[in-house]
Amino acid sequence: MKKIMATIFAALMVITYFSGCTAKEADLTSVLSDINSSFSDATSNLTQLTDVADLNTYYEISADDVKQFAAEINTDASTAPVEIVLVEAVDSTAAESVKTHLEHRYNAIYGLYSSYSAEQFDMVKDCGVTQSGNFVTMIVAKDYSEMIKVVNAAIG
Repeated sequence: MKKIMATIFAALMVITYFSGCTAKEADLTSVLSDINSSFSDATSNLTQLTDVADLNTYYEISADDVKQFAAEINTDASTAPVEIVLVEAVDSTAAESVKTHLEHRYNAIYGLYSSYSAEQFDMVKDCGVTQSGNFVTMIVAKDYSEMIKVVNAAIG
């Protein structure tokens, strides 16, 4: 009986250990700060979104779907588009909803810049929306491939 209880206890410990490793904790404000520090030439003069209601205003993302977020956008339409949106959703259903809304925004940017200069359009089409668990990102910036590496390192 002691061996059975010890085996069950050991199995529970292993399950608990591995289930704790699946959820990644990341402070998205710090991640955005790291991006700004590393890519200051691409992220200067951006407007920081500080209120979760801003996500609804710009992206139609419900505040109820958001656990945390960090975002900066270029509000000057006369320059190249820059939008960095990092969201941790409250659960997987909310993450899918956030992803859908960010994909709609990305597609709108893509459509708009397809008629601009080839250089700006090439930059936009190399960017996109990604999801890792409950973390959803949309980055539209000239250093997308390097910025997404910073994000992925933080959120796993």
